[in-house]
Amino acid sequence: MPVVLGPVRSPFRGLPREVPVLSAVGFTVALGYGIVAPAIPQFARQFGVSVTAAASVISVFALLRVAGALPAGRLVDRFGEPGVMAAGIALVAVSSVLSGFSGSFAELIVLRGSGGIGSALFSISGQALLLGRVPGHQRGRASGLYSGGFLLGSISGPAVGGLIAAWSLRAPFFIYGGLLIVPALIAMFGLRRPSRDAAGNGAQPGPGAPARPGEQPAERAAAPVLPSARAELGAAPSPRQARSRAETARALRSPVFRAAAAANLADGFAALGVRGAIVPLFVREVLHRSPVWTGVGFVVFAALNGAALLPGGRVADTIGRRPVIVCGCVMSAAGLVLLAVLSGPWAFLAGLAVAGLGSGLLDVAPAAMIGDILGRRGGTMVAEFQMAGDVGAVAGPVAAGFLVDTTSYAAAFALAAAVLTGAAFLGVLAPETRPGRQAEQPEPAVTGPARGRGSGPAAGR
Repeated sequence: MPVVLGPVRSPFRGLPREVPVLSAVGFTVALGYGIVAPAIPQFARQFGVSVTAAASVISVFALLRVAGALPAGRLVDRFGEPGVMAAGIALVAVSSVLSGFSGSFAELIVLRGSGGIGSALFSISGQALLLGRVPGHQRGRASGLYSGGFLLGSISGPAVGGLIAAWSLRAPFFIYGGLLIVPALIAMFGLRRPSRDAAGNGAQPGPGAPARPGEQPAERAAAPVLPSARAELGAAPSPRQARSRAETARALRSPVFRAAAAANLADGFAALGVRGAIVPLFVREVLHRSPVWTGVGFVVFAALNGAALLPGGRVADTIGRRPVIVCGCVMSAAGLVLLAVLSGPWAFLAGLAVAGLGSGLLDVAPAAMIGDILGRRGGTMVAEFQMAGDVGAVAGPVAAGFLVDTTSYAAAFALAAAVLTGAAFLGVLAPETRPGRQAEQPEPAVTGPARGRGSGPAAGR
């Protein structure tokens, strides 16, 4: 008897159209970055510089991404997400193509640094757009799909990039720039108007309007309103602008923001910093295995990370953000403890598998929690949140490397586990923010009428 299969349900079913569009954009950007990444150190070495100098081409991209985060957030608040996103992607594209024409190491450094600024513009505007247009009861699932797009691109890119770099070290830069033309056009023209099923349907209801499905009326009122561009540019703020600035400051000091930012910092410290910088050396010097084991370990980590995204998003939307954050921190810490105390290649793979599951949960819930307290102009808050993760990724290799040189690899893994444990503790202390659940608000509600989302500089949201 033939087996009849039911219809395949799209993971994007029921979500605003911005979610699949932004996920596709994220995949394209991550794919292009993965294509160019293997060629960067080798290309830099062609200019006769040291290995350290060649590695600095990667570091300057990350450092200027951190430095450009707050200015990018302010630009998002003033001009809206779609335009800033298009400008950021275009800047990365142009800088990548010009990097391929570099005639000196100095030119390469300057051009890759400008690409880091473009990356800050894109990433902050993209996440602010996602969190601003997705209803609260869908933010966890949407964040998981958005992170999944980046994950798939980052896995696929290096394999393709290695083949292209074997043919030409300049070609990956040109291909990366060409790939970014389409997402830049999509950001400029395809995301200007909110979709009908986006959060708020393009307009924020007033205080007396009914709540969206799964959203408490207090959720809209409690969201902080970020300061206007006029106040940010140094002009004397109006009373309303001064009140908005005070509300933003309170939101940034709230236990909700601290918990989400700490989780993002800890994940960057452990997953991007310690894992990326220390694990390859650990495999060679402690396990005495070939780099193949490093690759296998990274594949295991990425596979379990991806497997946790959608289930973690659904749990964050139905049970709450806080349990997912705490569980993600604890699981990531447990995986690193396994690396510290157990020996052998199979224990190594088991530790990375557990850490990958935890990291997948941390790719979902903290961003959803930030979205729950995001105001009409959320660029600055998203910038602060993303900066926390970038700072963790920059500090992780330095701190772990110091411990490896002075103590042991086990001490480096234990430090990362301790950072994750601290983030879990802050998650326990934070109030739950999931819409539809009665929870203590971190700050008093904002009084006064709410202005429509369809007006002002951030009208694109």
